[in-house]
Amino acid sequence: MRLSRELRFALKAAVVPADGVNNFAGHPALDGVAPFLTLAAVVEGEPDPATGMVINIKRIDQLLRDHLVPMIGTYWREAATPGRPWGGADLLSPMVALLGAKLHPGRLHALRLELSPFLSYLCLLKESPVVRLSERFEFSAAHCLHSPQLSAQANREVFGKCNNPNGHGHNYELEVVIAGEPDPRTGLIMPVGELQRLVNQRVIATFDHKHLNVDCEEFRNLNPTVENIARVIFNKLADGFSGAVRLAAVRVWETPKTWSEVTQTITSTRDF
Repeated sequence: MRLSRELRFALKAAVVPADGVNNFAGHPALDGVAPFLTLAAVVEGEPDPATGMVINIKRIDQLLRDHLVPMIGTYWREAATPGRPWGGADLLSPMVALLGAKLHPGRLHALRLELSPFLSYLCLLKESPVVRLSERFEFSAAHCLHSPQLSAQANREVFGKCNNPNGHGHNYELEVVIAGEPDPRTGLIMPVGELQRLVNQRVIATFDHKHLNVDCEEFRNLNPTVENIARVIFNKLADGFSGAVRLAAVRVWETPKTWSEVTQTITSTRDF
């Protein structure tokens, strides 16, 4: 069984007392212009028969606040010095090692640091020192679900109103996940700007505000289901990374209720 516990906090120049706080909105609170982050630990184990808990979440909170939040704060303040970038990915493996050694009962499965609702780092214990960088994108497109292998009647029965010959549209959300060991000079797996340029050039510019069946060669003879869209995007991006960086996953939301993903196993950069 796994249990996830998340902290939300603003980075401050000094330690803030924990009395009378709104932990749901975050502590320390964001009362100015400063980074506001979330840090989540995923713990696995069997629930204690007496308490029904894998681990008391107060214990997780204490460990994160006493050990990991100060590490992040120190890193951020040092990044303000000339020549020291705020990369952040190089924080994950040391934090996983520190927390994993102190987390009893329960075993650490993963640690996630969210820099924004659309950009995050994830380190799975089994993959460390490999860290995953995840970023979200958006594109709008129309499609018609139609299979040439089915009769007209079968297409209508299988796809219903999504088989409308003139198509229908979605605001697709795309999450791209890459994996690698952080560069010790920059603290980055890959500059975010480079990832954005790659995704924009290979995916967004190709599919945004297009009718997939009509305008895009990739779907000329391929039914543009969310599953096929995810597969096509994965293949378009997979060879775009160099060195010890690999594409780990592509996830596409067709609606808030429907998504599909394509993944590949990441074990070690030695396997890249």
